[in-house]
Amino acid sequence: MYKVDLNSDLGESFGAYTIGLDEAVIAHISSANVACGYHAGDPLVMDKTVAAAKAAGVDITAGYRSVELMKQYVARTMNEHCIGGLGGFGGLFELDCTGISRPVLISGTDGVGTKLRIAMLMDKHDTVGIDCVAMCVNDVICAGAKPLVFLDYIACGKNVPEKIADLVKGVAEGCVQAGAALVGGETAEMPGFYPEDEYDLAGFTVGVVDKSKILDNNTMVPGDVIIALPSSGVHSNGFSLVRKIFDLENHPEVLKTTPAELGGKTLGEALLAPTKIYVKPVLAVLEQVAVRGISHITGGGFYENIPRSLKKGCCARIKKEDVRTPGLFALMQKEGNIPERDMFNTFNMGVGMILTVPADQADKALEILHANGEPEAYRLGVIAEGEGVELC
Repeated sequence: MYKVDLNSDLGESFGAYTIGLDEAVIAHISSANVACGYHAGDPLVMDKTVAAAKAAGVDITAGYRSVELMKQYVARTMNEHCIGGLGGFGGLFELDCTGISRPVLISGTDGVGTKLRIAMLMDKHDTVGIDCVAMCVNDVICAGAKPLVFLDYIACGKNVPEKIADLVKGVAEGCVQAGAALVGGETAEMPGFYPEDEYDLAGFTVGVVDKSKILDNNTMVPGDVIIALPSSGVHSNGFSLVRKIFDLENHPEVLKTTPAELGGKTLGEALLAPTKIYVKPVLAVLEQVAVRGISHITGGGFYENIPRSLKKGCCARIKKEDVRTPGLFALMQKEGNIPERDMFNTFNMGVGMILTVPADQADKALEILHANGEPEAYRLGVIAEGEGVELC
């Protein structure tokens, strides 16, 4: 159910999943095979290739093992629109346009960022994949689109099959939460480029929306209501500052402490909490409410992300006392001596996404959100005349 193409990239794949080798390793393997008189078609070339790859720092058999371990997780995301089995060069997905008169595809890509250092310090790798999916799918739903497919990219210094499988397990869980099929990915073992115990994780999604239903803020008017969907924590932005605040590189043991502000959780547990995926509750609202704007609150916090969904001439008026901010943010502000405005300009402050809706539909929107996995969604503020964000 997987293939190794010895004549091209020496990559292992299933579906569109590949375990690839970098150019330097390929050159090392190729020269070793030629020196030994072996060619791709020879019966013993695989044994020689595995040995040469291992000498270059790459364990091909570990790649095979990774694929076998991750298959069960990928299978959870498959649906009736996925075409073909394992072993292809690309992931196939049949587009169902039922009820869509003019389908528009929308794509998004992102990574987890330096939150991965927290996972590495804690040696816990099965949730950051959720973050990877969330950062992509939460973006595309801001246009009103439904995510269809997802692909991931993992680069590492050494392929430890169990660790790679844990990463993909998280990605698969994120895809299940988003209703997207995990149709492919790449795992690149890059010795000499990454330290053996380090990795990077990024992803890509494609969604679809009827052209007539792409969100348009031209109908936004003063008096519209801003609804907050709470975050699970810091999500996946601002971790360079987080790591500096707690000096994690020099004092990783602080991750095991339980500050009073965290209600019994360790600092590590609070920081590693996966980014919430808002796809299903937001799509449910879009079916019944005339949503006028959506913002995913990521890096840049309130001040940079909320204006992205505002109509020119409109501002978001929010009372600071109405923002339900978890204790983790107060802890970070205190420990880092960070000005309040910088906190709102860096972190989500407990609000992962906002929806702007007509005032007479706000109660209905909240009812739908409460019934679809967002029981703590609440009224955050209102639209007023002006520009940007007005925190008062």
